[in-house]
Amino acid sequence: MADILLSFDIPASLPESLPVMPLRRGFLLPAGVSPFIVGRERSLSALNAAHDGFLIVAVQREPASSPAPSDLLHTAVLARVVERLRTPQGSAERVILQGVARVELTGFVGSDPHFQAHYRVIPEAWPQTPEALGMADVLRDEVAKTEEALGEARVQVFLSLPPERLVDAVAGVLPTADEIARDLLFTVDPVKRSEKVIVELVKAREAIAAKESIKTRIEDATRDQQKEYLLRQQLDAIKKELGQGGEDDDDLSRLRDKLEGVDLPDEVQEVVDREIRRLDRIGSTSPERQVAIDWLEWIAELPWNVSSGVDIDLGALEEALDASHYGLGDVKKQVLEHLAVRKLAGSGRAEVLLLLGPPGVGKTSIGTAIAEATGRKLVRVALGGMRDEAELRGHRRTYIGARPGRLVEGIRRAGTADPVVLLDEVDKLGRGWQGDPGAALLEILDPEQNHAFIDRYLEVPFDLSKVLFVATANDLSTVPGPLRDRLQVIEIAGYTPEEKVVIAKEHLWPTIAKNTGLTPADVTITDAALENAIEGWTREAGVRELQRVLGKIFRAAAVEKAKGALTAPLAVDVDDLPKYLGKRRIQPEEEEALSRPGIARGLAWTPVGGDVLYVEASTLPGNGKLVLTGQLGEVMKESARAALTYVLAHGGELGIPLRVMEDHDVHIHVPAGATPKDGPSAGVTMFTALASLLSDRAVRNDTAMTGEATLRGRVLPVGGIKSKVLAAHRLGMKRIILPRRNAVDLEDVPQEVRDELEFVLVDEMSEVLGAALEQAPRKTEAA
Repeated sequence: MADILLSFDIPASLPESLPVMPLRRGFLLPAGVSPFIVGRERSLSALNAAHDGFLIVAVQREPASSPAPSDLLHTAVLARVVERLRTPQGSAERVILQGVARVELTGFVGSDPHFQAHYRVIPEAWPQTPEALGMADVLRDEVAKTEEALGEARVQVFLSLPPERLVDAVAGVLPTADEIARDLLFTVDPVKRSEKVIVELVKAREAIAAKESIKTRIEDATRDQQKEYLLRQQLDAIKKELGQGGEDDDDLSRLRDKLEGVDLPDEVQEVVDREIRRLDRIGSTSPERQVAIDWLEWIAELPWNVSSGVDIDLGALEEALDASHYGLGDVKKQVLEHLAVRKLAGSGRAEVLLLLGPPGVGKTSIGTAIAEATGRKLVRVALGGMRDEAELRGHRRTYIGARPGRLVEGIRRAGTADPVVLLDEVDKLGRGWQGDPGAALLEILDPEQNHAFIDRYLEVPFDLSKVLFVATANDLSTVPGPLRDRLQVIEIAGYTPEEKVVIAKEHLWPTIAKNTGLTPADVTITDAALENAIEGWTREAGVRELQRVLGKIFRAAAVEKAKGALTAPLAVDVDDLPKYLGKRRIQPEEEEALSRPGIARGLAWTPVGGDVLYVEASTLPGNGKLVLTGQLGEVMKESARAALTYVLAHGGELGIPLRVMEDHDVHIHVPAGATPKDGPSAGVTMFTALASLLSDRAVRNDTAMTGEATLRGRVLPVGGIKSKVLAAHRLGMKRIILPRRNAVDLEDVPQEVRDELEFVLVDEMSEVLGAALEQAPRKTEAA
């Protein structure tokens, strides 16, 4: 026991930095003496460079063969070399080290040929409080009681040490796990450290008592068994008595069995095997153990090679789309074409569908219908407002509460590797300091990359190429360009009033009745009343507001039925609508709206569908300035300036006085001033409004227009034609002026709408003005 009596004094001559010997396995505590086999060149160099036998011993975070300074724990031990012996192999040494004091590594000054670090000795003094003194007495009593486990000679020496040294000396000889020894090393407070050591002392005594009891029972039952079998039985029984087996081992065994039944890719299987081996080395009390088990459970529950086993039935899909959505023939055709390519070319070869259109036109329900018709599970991922890319890619396991991203979670719930994933509201993705979710979607939706998608939590590749992705959006302009390049856009512009009537009868009526606890037969409505409700209480491209409006009628019927007063179906005609819906919200356009010069009706596209845009122009005394109001963007302002230049340049042709602008200003206003407006589509409308004003010729009241106009008077094509035409039709327009190069877009407009409208196709502003302006100037009455 002479080694335990070595001095704990720290020489004053020690330099500010000492060699550092990293420990790959095992531990050393202050006041403890432990042997080590040293074979790494860097560790042998540190031993040789020890200052008067003193060096620092630091524990590695992971048992790497070539650790870096960052791999070493900062709480270490100042140690003295007691003995060095060459092993028989000659390449390694057996070294006995004695811990002297706890130190904190404050910085590394070198790493070749060995680590050299600055350090700070952590002061340790036993407090003189009543609680601390009582803890010291309890510690000494427990050491004395554990004489059998520690050895009589050791106990006599230990009891002569001060309590701050006694606690480390005892911990150094107890058969504790490395995790517990590390915890004791990091616990700087000696009183708290002694409390943990007392717990280990009690466990050691209980283990000895259990061992004797178990040994007696096993010897009686297995006296004729072989010695090896006896030792194994003792080991298993001791583990059971100490609580190291039991339920936790049963859970791990079940997890192993579950993983064996999963058909994992080779690359993933290799990582799983390595994690299980690491799990065997982790103590049951370590937080890392639960993290590893959670990760393995995710791996076991994911459908790695599980498919729905259902082929794409295009006939069934066509029937399902016809049953769930009225109209939208072109949209259904494009969906079928896309899935036909997917079926023939294989997984991941077709582009991703993007259903683009205003709210309420059935984008999300089309995605649901695709899943039902193809027999696949539906996974809906709401992207609206998402600002953190970790919601798609997952969080790394190093974070508390880490989980995979929404995509992997959805696939786990689906239970198959080939679900239909609906990426809802892709145009409303945000971007914050946490990253850009839109950038994460680039990998997810790219057929050349998503076969090996790596979620940050899983950290192993998962095949997304079998997934059928369907995205929805209201506004294509807010979808990032690289992401838009990976999408096949299918535009759903909206429904005509006639289509809305059919949808209301065949789809909305049964749904609303069910939601209100009624039957469709409890309420009847005439076609005229339904058309009037659409025109007077809704103005939308879809049918969501219409569903809310009709819901008011059914709720009124529900009240009557709940009172017992509904003895016959509630009949609703045109005159009954104000009773159930309130006053009419949308009034018909006044016939005299364009009766005065300077007002033109244009067509605009918005994220919620097409709309009618009025441009008003007026003159006032001034000196030739152009005033623009109505929250106009830069493009619309430039269109207004170009329009004024063109009109003045062609004043002779239009009958405009030469010096009309010398003593007048022109004011152009676009109503709905609270709404920002921009784009080139209003160019033709602004030209027409100015020409109407300055030539004193009104614009025809049945005409709307759209198109971009150049300074030379050429009319250029614009987008959103279908939505704009449907908006004009809803408003009761009879004539629409369009750029000639937009003629091909009229094929997308329903035939019944085209039959009710006259389309004037133009190439030049002169054609526009000839078609839009009345032939003779209006006579104005004297004031």
